[in-house]
Amino acid sequence: MPATFLPDVPGPALIAMLHVPALPGTPRHRLAMDGILAQVTREAEIYAEAGVDAVMLENMHDVPYLRTAVGPEITASMAVVAERVVDVVSRPVGIQILAGANEPALAVAATAGLQFVRVEGFVFGHVADEGWLDACAGELLRYRRRIGAENVAVLADIKKKHSAHAVTADVSLAETARAAVFAGADGVIVTGAATGEVTDPADLDQVRSACDRPLLVGSGVTVDNLSAFAAADALIVGSHFKEGGRWDNPLDPDRLAAFMARLEELRTAG
Repeated sequence: MPATFLPDVPGPALIAMLHVPALPGTPRHRLAMDGILAQVTREAEIYAEAGVDAVMLENMHDVPYLRTAVGPEITASMAVVAERVVDVVSRPVGIQILAGANEPALAVAATAGLQFVRVEGFVFGHVADEGWLDACAGELLRYRRRIGAENVAVLADIKKKHSAHAVTADVSLAETARAAVFAGADGVIVTGAATGEVTDPADLDQVRSACDRPLLVGSGVTVDNLSAFAAADALIVGSHFKEGGRWDNPLDPDRLAAFMARLEELRTAG
């Protein structure tokens, strides 16, 4: 298993989301690449100064998302962005390319020297808001081997947000986690129903008892409920650090500082 995607910290690691501005060819694209890189650089510098443990890039502003296949302009743009962030942040960096564009994300990670990818649809098909997503573990891990990227960790969402799971209603969250580990996931991510919605702490307990991989919380962590997730291996936080707690607003350094102070309190107490 790749060993460097989570830093060695006394408590849950913080993976801060960096939502890349809308990329070329997408409906909300406005900024030239220089402007995109300038905004990304500012946010990466804020995260680095605050002392986050890792940063994850995501093309969140590319709505509405394509299903699994993105154009070469998106992959190329994310590679340029990733290289800039690696230059700014001396911490692990990961990437997710929406929606379910897992091979492009892995290609960017391998090219830019990133430590991890966040993957949708790793095991069990499901209906996302982009449509049906097939499981991808077999193809993705063969692709990882083919391009020599075994050092890039694959962090798999299970029963992922923004999706309907009626077709697998007879498969529990714990069973899904076990299937992800069996298929080769390096970590599993548990989320709430949508971006910013709180993850049920009981779901973490269920998954923790079912598998021996790092367990990450993928949505809804705030300064007020942080203590409920102290037993997780890592927390992926994005929306809470934005003005008003909205993912599409600018990064708010004061909200970030308050969260970091609370996280340090928990680590010291634990």
